Amino acid sequence: MDSSSAHPPPIPTELGAAVPTIFPRLGYSILSFLMFINTVLSVFNNGLVITVMLRNPSLLHPMNVFILSLAVSDIMVGLCGSLIVTITNYQGSFFLGHTACVFQGFAVNYFGLVSLCTLALLAYERYNVVCNPRDSLKLSMRRSIMGLSFVWVFCLFWAVTPLFGWSSYGPEGVQTSCSLAWEERSWSNYSYLILYTILCFIFPVVVIIYCYSKVLKSMNKLNRSVELQGGRSSQKENDHAVSMVLAMITAFFVCWLPYTVLSVVVVLDPELYIPPLVATMPMYFAKTSPIYNPIIYFLTNKQFRDCALEVLSCGRYIPHRPTSVSITMRTLNRRSRLASLSRSVNTHSKVLPL
Repeated sequence: MDSSSAHPPPIPTELGAAVPTIFPRLGYSILSFLMFINTVLSVFNNGLVITVMLRNPSLLHPMNVFILSLAVSDIMVGLCGSLIVTITNYQGSFFLGHTACVFQGFAVNYFGLVSLCTLALLAYERYNVVCNPRDSLKLSMRRSIMGLSFVWVFCLFWAVTPLFGWSSYGPEGVQTSCSLAWEERSWSNYSYLILYTILCFIFPVVVIIYCYSKVLKSMNKLNRSVELQGGRSSQKENDHAVSMVLAMITAFFVCWLPYTVLSVVVVLDPELYIPPLVATMPMYFAKTSPIYNPIIYFLTNKQFRDCALEVLSCGRYIPHRPTSVSITMRTLNRRSRLASLSRSVNTHSKVLPL
């Protein structure tokens, strides 16, 4: 095997010079295969979510509008990020040109931020529904759309500003994908990365952890109230909700923590040399987030599973209807009170998966 087949072709720059790469051809092939699998799963999972939601208008209530928005942003990350990276890694270089590189960096940054901030907004609204059910700010379709509009505009600001000189987009790591110019050593880039990290990662993380911890505490309190009055608690649903929250937080950190750590390291130690593969991996981890979100938020919910199986089977699957369970009480007042508490626990539990 000659040297030309061992390494990919050089990467052309804007000035026409050639930047050699030290990553072996096999490495690019492995990355291309992994990103191909990531693209297929991202598009399929989120496409299924969107199809099920649009074919079942009953699912389009205010809380699930957040899920629909999340699926749209995630599928765009898959198409603009993972799909392009699959092709460029197969080629061994980002051969699409500087404009396409900037577009890919912008699109992945924008839609990735929308997904991340939508998760935080979803956690906040679940917190309001479960912990403040009598609050004057009731969740409605108008409130959901207003919240999502703010998220999309807020994220657009952070994605557009690098196009106008506050930071920038360019090739990263092994030079087959583009993102924020982490390697750029300038105070303009540092200031962007610092505020970006605080407002677009740390703040959403704090919101998610705080809101879901309050939700779980509220559910435990309701379960205890039902048990003390002789009713049947929803411990199974509560355990399911805890598992879902832990899975969501774990996936969140796996996808976005490496991305954030890289930006912090660059700011703290500007002279630190970061190997190309190490500089590339955080963006690849972030591109896997579209796979996890539909699984955690939808595929763990029976109502969606029934609708999804109906779509996948072309209408042949017939969902099983839940049977009603009644609890005999000594008095009508006590029965009504327990039924109300039980419904409250069940409702609060089911708010989480949906």
